[in-house]
Amino acid sequence: MTLTAAEKASLVALSGKISGHAEALGAEALERLFFSFPQSKTYFPHFDLTKGSDDIKRHGGKVLSAIGEAAKHVDNLEQALSKLSDLHAYNLRVDPGNFKVLAHCIETVLAAHFPAEFTPEAQAAWDKFLAAVSAVLTSKYR
Repeated sequence: MTLTAAEKASLVALSGKISGHAEALGAEALERLFFSFPQSKTYFPHFDLTKGSDDIKRHGGKVLSAIGEAAKHVDNLEQALSKLSDLHAYNLRVDPGNFKVLAHCIETVLAAHFPAEFTPEAQAAWDKFLAAVSAVLTSKYR
């Protein structure tokens, strides 16, 4: 994945705005995932999956915080996400298809909350970036 300087700047700028709201925005993305793709709930048997639960807020915050951290290291995602890649491949064994649908849910939340910043160009950058994040997270599944 190659991002232009403008695309990288767009990622970092929006990541900065997300960071103060990672828990709420991440929870919204997870709630959309669980509602639209209920089969994804099977990976969270120990969570309270009701809307607004502490488990969803906490995990949503972790997800968006990790994405924000990855955005800071976009030129070296493999290293930045190495521990998460190991966790997902060797312990959690989440269906790789879930990363793609979660990325879509994240982009939907960003578009809803940051309409001025989430321009078509920004969406294209986020789409490339989240696809690269998904690829790294599933790279050790083989």
